[in-house]
Amino acid sequence: MEIAMVGLGKMGMNMARRLLAGGHRVVAYNRTPQKTEIIVKEGADGAYSLEEIPEKLSSPRVVWMMLPAGRPVDEHVERFKDLLSKGDILIDGGNSYYKDDIRRKEILQSRGIHYLDVGVSGGIWGLKEGYCLMIGGDREDYRRIEPLLKTLSTENGYLYCGSTGAGHFVKMVHNGIEYAMMQAYAEGFELLNASAYAQELVLTDIARLWNHGSVIRSWLLELLEKAFAEDPRLEGILGYVEDSGEGRWTLKEAIEMGVPADAIAISLFRRFRSRQEASFSDKILAALRAQFGGHKVTKKS
Repeated sequence: MEIAMVGLGKMGMNMARRLLAGGHRVVAYNRTPQKTEIIVKEGADGAYSLEEIPEKLSSPRVVWMMLPAGRPVDEHVERFKDLLSKGDILIDGGNSYYKDDIRRKEILQSRGIHYLDVGVSGGIWGLKEGYCLMIGGDREDYRRIEPLLKTLSTENGYLYCGSTGAGHFVKMVHNGIEYAMMQAYAEGFELLNASAYAQELVLTDIARLWNHGSVIRSWLLELLEKAFAEDPRLEGILGYVEDSGEGRWTLKEAIEMGVPADAIAISLFRRFRSRQEASFSDKILAALRAQFGGHKVTKKS
C-alpha cells in the first residue's frame, strides 16, 4: 500500500522503517527536514511541506500522523481538512485523548474525509518486535488499512476496538495499567534494595528469575533486567518521573464513571511526588509531629 507518515520522532521514524521493510511505499514528512532526509536515504519518498503529501499519493490517500497530543494534532487536522479529498483517510496514531477524536472526526466528516484513531504501544522496540495497535473508527476504513496494520504489528497484535475514539480509549486505559504495574515493580525492588539481604541480592538476576515461570513475569521485567545490567543500583539515574497525560485521563474517566482505580491513582501521584526536591506536605507532617508530640525535626544545614 501507499501511506504518508507525518511526524518522524522515535515512534514515527521506526514505524516508517517497518512499513518500508514490509514492502509498502512510504511518503515521509517531518517539520524539520533533516529527519525526512534520513528516511529518504532508507527508501522513503520525501515530502518537505504538507502540501506535497497529497500530490505524492494516489487516491484514496492514507495519511498517518505520529504527533504530540493536543494542539499539534489539531493544527494538522485543520491543514489536512483543506489538503485531502473526499474518501481519503487521516489517522492519528499518537497518544490523543479519545474525546478529541470524536471532535476531529466531525470536522473532517464535513469534507468527506475519513478518520481513524490508533493507539500504538511498543515504544522503541516496535521496529524489531512489532507494535500493539488499538483501532477506533469506521470498520470499513479499518479494513482498508489492514495491510498496514499487519505489517506494523506483532502476530495477533492489532484489534478493531469500536467506533471513533475507542482505539485511544483502550490505549489510555492500557497506559494507566502500565503506570500501576511500573509502580508495583518499583516498590517491590525498593524493598529488596532496603532489606538486610541487599548486599547479597543481585537485582538483575531477580528480574531475570521472575520472568521464568513467575506469575509477575512481563516485558517490563525484561527491561528492568536490562537497566540493572547497565547500572546495578541505578546510581546514575535521578528519580524524576514525568507523565505524558494518559494516567491523568484514565483517572478523569474513572471519576466521571464512578469506577475505583486506586492503584492507578497512587502511581500517578507518586510520579508527581518524584518531581519535588522537598515536598511542602512532608514539611507540614514533620512540623505537626513536632508540635503535638515533641518529635525531632531535621533542620536544613
